[in-house]
Amino acid sequence: MRLALALLVGTALAATGAAQAQTTAPAAEATFKAPKTAFGQPDLQGVWSNASLTPLTRPATLGTRLTYTEDEVKKMEAQVEIEIAEGDAPTDPNAPADFVAKTTVERPEFKAAGGDVGGYNRGWLDPGNSVMRVGGEGRTSVLTTPNGQFPARKAGATTSPSPAMPPGSGAFDSYERRSAGERCIVSFGRNGGPPMLANGFYNNNYQIVQTPDSVVITVEMNHDARIVKLNGKHRTDGIRPYFGDSIGWWDGDTLVVETTNIPRSQQFAGSWENLKVTEKFTRVAEDRVRYNFSVEDASLWESPWGGEYEFHPLGAPLYEYACHEGNHALPGILMGERVQEERAAAEAAKAAAAKSTKPKGKSKN
Repeated sequence: MRLALALLVGTALAATGAAQAQTTAPAAEATFKAPKTAFGQPDLQGVWSNASLTPLTRPATLGTRLTYTEDEVKKMEAQVEIEIAEGDAPTDPNAPADFVAKTTVERPEFKAAGGDVGGYNRGWLDPGNSVMRVGGEGRTSVLTTPNGQFPARKAGATTSPSPAMPPGSGAFDSYERRSAGERCIVSFGRNGGPPMLANGFYNNNYQIVQTPDSVVITVEMNHDARIVKLNGKHRTDGIRPYFGDSIGWWDGDTLVVETTNIPRSQQFAGSWENLKVTEKFTRVAEDRVRYNFSVEDASLWESPWGGEYEFHPLGAPLYEYACHEGNHALPGILMGERVQEERAAAEAAKAAAAKSTKPKGKSKN
């Protein structure tokens, strides 16, 4: 356990350093030539991260602004340094259970835990400590729609939510009713994609490995590997594997990846059955891989839409994501449901016994 903790902390520190390096302006793209692999492909290989302060959707107050000013970027990144220092400060071990540390900087996404048991302090998180830059510009959102929000759906279009639970079942009655992320099958976010999006908490790290026939993208959480077949064809057997069915090809120095057959459990923005995601990976600098994605579903949206960001080097290897190691949550959830079922059964038996022993009224002749 100590080794696992040391590895986790080491990865977090490496990721922090890599994210901080993102503040430097990229090399001029016009003159940059991507290195080649031994078999002649543009080299995307390495261990990369997409952690950043830039959210998927744009804060409404920014309207149609695609970028921050440099002064805004400096202010946001300076606040994170304060946040890290305060988060690393020691906590009184004798503090009451409802103790909440006073902080100078509060990010809305960190309020989700609300001080409850299971909430993480800053030292366990890697939400990024610099604004995402694309071509050197600090972006206000990953989405590149005019207002940085999800586009409006067609009139009358219906979404396709994740599978509903069978009638009569509860959220806690079986491990099969829990989410794939909670069961350590895939990430609880969209790290693996497609599209590949940072989850805002931790483990937003990837390793890309290339062969002449395929590209493998390994995601740190849950150590998932997405295999992109180069110059292949989409499957036609009706099977929808996790992360869909990805095929790819090279367009100059850009790797284009097209994914269909995405399973319902991994729907994106309400789409899955007719969803097609096209991703583009381009090495734009020694320390940058630009990632662009477009989303299509003619039954749901009038036209394709998407977003972009740039990966930056992690500066450390990926470690095993031992998701179930020391995981007491799922057994605890199921045990709690069994206890409630036993209590309900005992109450029902008690009520039935009381009813059977209740004196019956005299019958009238």
